[in-house]
Amino acid sequence: MKWPGSVWPAISSRSPTATAGNFLVPRGAAIAWTKGAERQIAQIKRSRDAREIRDLSHAREIKSTLEKLNVTLGARAGSGGKLFGSITANDIATAVKQAGGPLLDRKRIQLPGHIKTLGSHDVTVELHPDVVATVPVKVTAV
Repeated sequence: MKWPGSVWPAISSRSPTATAGNFLVPRGAAIAWTKGAERQIAQIKRSRDAREIRDLSHAREIKSTLEKLNVTLGARAGSGGKLFGSITANDIATAVKQAGGPLLDRKRIQLPGHIKTLGSHDVTVELHPDVVATVPVKVTAV
């Protein structure tokens, strides 16, 4: 269920209907309103604002930073160079941050398929509908 602002709504315990207690809260579509829930919603909004790209010029600036990075990921691999498992978009977002790059939303990272081998791979990041960055990622054995 998509809510305006993409943040769970906090529902007052004095809801005029039983919809909140019987339907929304048990399914995780809403949370009961408390001071803690209000702080949690504010923190979710702040973290989304930090990841948000403001405009086209900001996206181009981030693109130039990303393409200059040397992103290296360490993963367990067998003797033939095949990984035990695969590299995910979340792993790449973490590696970009550790390499000194910006905080990326994993949903913006597009993998060329499953990364299951050692070596260099090019990963695309859609920063803006008009700006797509290509990040070279090197996967090494640990």
